[in-house]
Order: sequence, then C-alpha cells, then structure tokens
Amino acid sequence: MDRSSLRTSNHSAYRLYYHLVLSMKYRHKCLTAPMLARLEEILRDLLTKWGCQMVEFGGEADHVHLLFEAPPTVKLSDLVKNLKSVTARRMRKEFAQELAPYYWKPYFWNRAYALISVGGRANIDTLLRYIENQDDPRKLGPPLD
Repeated sequence: MDRSSLRTSNHSAYRLYYHLVLSMKYRHKCLTAPMLARLEEILRDLLTKWGCQMVEFGGEADHVHLLFEAPPTVKLSDLVKNLKSVTARRMRKEFAQELAPYYWKPYFWNRAYALISVGGRANIDTLLRYIENQDDPRKLGPPLD
C-alpha cells in the first residue's frame, strides 16, 4: 500500500495516522508472547470494524504500541474506549489463569493512554515553514488602488 497517497471519501481527502500506547494496570509485566499475538488479532479486527486499518503493532510485558490509520469521521476517544474495553474483556476471559496472579479484580489496562497523531512525509518543522511561507495577503501590505 502506498502510504503517501491520500485516501478519499465523498468530499474529503485525508491520510490520518495515530500512535496509541496502552499500558497495563499498575504497569504489571504480565503480557506474554501468546497474549501479544492475541491482542494484535483482536485489535486488527476491531479497527477494521471501525473503518480503520492497523499499520503496525508491538509491545512489551507491560505495554503495547499500535500504529493505525483512521478516517476523519472516527471519534478517537470512542474508538480508544472501545479498543480498551473489548480487549480487556476478551483477554481476561481467554487468559484468566495467566492474569490471576496479577489481577484479582477485573483489571487489565491502565485508565490513562497516549494517543499521538503521526505526520505523513513532512515533519512538524517542515509544515510550519511551508505554512509560514505562503503568499499570505496580510504579509503583502495594503492593497494598491
């Protein structure tokens, strides 16, 4: 897939990437390789249902990173809430024995999360310079009559 071309919808063109970081409740180091593999499957399926696309997934024993693309119509806070609640419920059910030593209550994710927008081909400094160098009529002075 060409990551530099724009996606289009009825009246819009977009390319919106996000980096989501979720950490385990109390930062417990409880995620195993099979758990991470299952999380990736669940998250990929959920993102597809939201009209999004997973670009990359990775993690460690106490947190995961998810890079995904989303259309502009997706309300990101609702998406993250859904991703966290569904994955927590399924993981607690499917890996109950493995998680029991860490969580005796129905915990899984930390309440907090990090969601960072990711630039396309240009970084923030390049975009700032581009916008600053536009032929802004305000910079040209008063109009000549």
